[in-house]
Order: sequence, then C-alpha cells, then structure tokens
Amino acid sequence: MPLPSLKDQFAALIAAPSVSCTQPALDQSNRQVIDLLATWLGDLGFACEMQEITPGKFNLLASYGSGPGGLVLAGHTDTVPFDESLWASDPLKLTETDDRWVGLGVCDMKGFFPLVIEAVRTLIDQPFKQPLLVLATCDEESSMSGARALAEAGAPLGRAAVIGEPTGLKPIRLHKGIMMERIDILGQSGHSSDPALGHSALEAMQDVMLELRGLRAQWQREFNNPQFSMPQPTLNFGCIHGGDNPNRICGQCSLEFDLRPLPGMQPEALRAAIRQKLQPLAEQHQVKIDFAPLFPSVPPFEQSADAELVRLAERLTGHAAVAVAFATEAPYLQQLGCQTIVLGPGDIDCAHQPGEYLDLSRLQPTVGLLRELIQHYCLSPTA
Repeated sequence: MPLPSLKDQFAALIAAPSVSCTQPALDQSNRQVIDLLATWLGDLGFACEMQEITPGKFNLLASYGSGPGGLVLAGHTDTVPFDESLWASDPLKLTETDDRWVGLGVCDMKGFFPLVIEAVRTLIDQPFKQPLLVLATCDEESSMSGARALAEAGAPLGRAAVIGEPTGLKPIRLHKGIMMERIDILGQSGHSSDPALGHSALEAMQDVMLELRGLRAQWQREFNNPQFSMPQPTLNFGCIHGGDNPNRICGQCSLEFDLRPLPGMQPEALRAAIRQKLQPLAEQHQVKIDFAPLFPSVPPFEQSADAELVRLAERLTGHAAVAVAFATEAPYLQQLGCQTIVLGPGDIDCAHQPGEYLDLSRLQPTVGLLRELIQHYCLSPTA
C-alpha cells in the first residue's frame, strides 16, 4: 500500500485515542497509534521494535541504518484528557480552519511523527552512514513510564536526540524538573472542648507548611538561573484535606505539593532536606508523618550551550537555545548518552487546551529542518 499523505497521517493519528491519565477511568492504550507508526515506518524500510511497558502501553523504536552514532527523533504518542463540550470541533477529527489544523495531539505531539516521515521519505534512497532512529513513547503526560523504561534498560541510542515537543521551532536546552509530593499526618481525634484529648493533625500540618515555606525561601536564595522566566525553583501548595467537623480535634490531614527544581538541584537531596524538617515536628506534635512522592520525579534538564547539537540547531533555526518551564523526556534520553534538545513546530500555549492547533505555515519549515538534521547526523556525519 502507498504511504498515506501527510494530512491523512495527521488525521489517522488524531482519530486514534491515546489518553494517558492518572485516573484509571480516563486512561487508554496507545497501541493504535504505535501500530499506525510501525506500519508506515516499516513500509519505508525501518526495522521496528515494539516494547510493551505496562499492559496496553507501548514504546516503538524504529531504526533505519545501523551502527553507532546517528540521530534520534523522539516524541510521545499519548495525549491529555479532554472535555469535548469545550471544543468547537470534534477533538478526535482533524479539522482545518484559519490556516491551522485542529485536533487533540496535533501540536502536543502526535503531529511530529508525520513530519518526520515526510522528511525522511525523500532521503530514503540515499546511503545512511549512521542510523536514524524514530522513538515513540507512552505515558509522557502522566508517569513518563515509557522514557523511564528506556533509560533503565540502558541501551545506547544515537549521538544526538531531538524531541519534537511544541517549542515554536525554537531550540530548548534547559528545563526545570517536576516533583509532585504528598505528606500525610495521622494524629488523634477527640472532643474539641479539651485539647488534651487528642493530637491535632491540622495544627501539625500548619507547622509543616511553615517549614516548607522556609525551605522554599532558602532554595530561592541559593538557586537562581536567569535563563528561566521564573529564575528560582518554585514550591506550590496544591491541595490540602483534613478533619471532618469543627467540634472534633483533627485526626488526619494530607497535603499535596509541587516542587520545580532548577538544573543542578537533585530531587533526592531536596527530599532529604524536607524529611529532616518533618521528624522533629512529628515528635513535637505526637503525630505520625508520612512523606512520599505521588509520582517518580522528572529530573531537571540541561544540555551544554557549546554542544554540537545545540550549535547546529541554533544555526538552522536562527534562534538561540533557551529555557522553558515545562518538563519533557529529555533527561532520560540524555542519560543514554545522547546530546539532547527539545525542538518542535507547535506552540505550548495551545497545548492541553480545547481547540489545540498547529499552524500550516510551520509544516514545511519543520520538514526542511528535519532533513537538515538527518543530513548532518546520518547521511554525511563528521564523527
């Protein structure tokens, strides 16, 4: 069968639902997307290796050519959940309006894969001196289990990796990490008329939050990177739940918070500092305090400014490499020995939003950029 057109590939991927979500009722398999990509890349002559990461969740590693070095073009196959009532069009149908393609995942980031295929299909008859690898992962929008599994397996990939997340075709070489944490305090409930009858989990949590605010202030004094629009690390108190009635001493209280470390800040060191503050409070309030991550942390990411890939991307795009606040799978590819950047055609401002779109004016510049990268790393490599 002939390869579908660029637009038909976009439409087929958008029509294949692949939501990843921490809520099981909304979570979906990405198998349909992986099968489409494996079929198209296989028809081009790629060797396709599919790996089931968890039940119903798959990574795809497609390779053309062999040997060390080469280029990895990477992206995730899942999307965030969506509320169809807020969309002006069917989110699972590719729609063209105002010189844009609209659909769930068109920007973030299923649309990157058809552009990769469009770039390589005209180069496929040339001899590849180093390999081109197309990596499609699962669950980036929730647990990042696909990228984590790849990093844990430890098999080397290419010399350079480009992740096609939405950056407006501007190269990204730094981003913050993400830590989502939970503190549970178990106290002793009792009648509110006599504080001696219990141990208030809510009052203990108040002191916990004071200590966390103190740590936040300390970290913001110690760490600063002016390349970020928010140059300090952040700590956000996201939600708190505790107690059940005004006339009862609060017996249980839970806090969930979000910590965004800068490159150079190690998640385990941050957790150790928090634990050090919690133990004295547990003894002081005579309560039990449990502290654990909600999800494994995403490390901060930084690729050196003088890396070959960064300099090449800057030359090809005409933009200096910058920092972003959102996190990606970049640190996991970097762990496998790839020089890594984030560079894709979409705009982050419309990602995770109703009416997610990709400007048609970005299609050909992206294809041209990808061809230049493939030429540099695979067809005429200098190393």
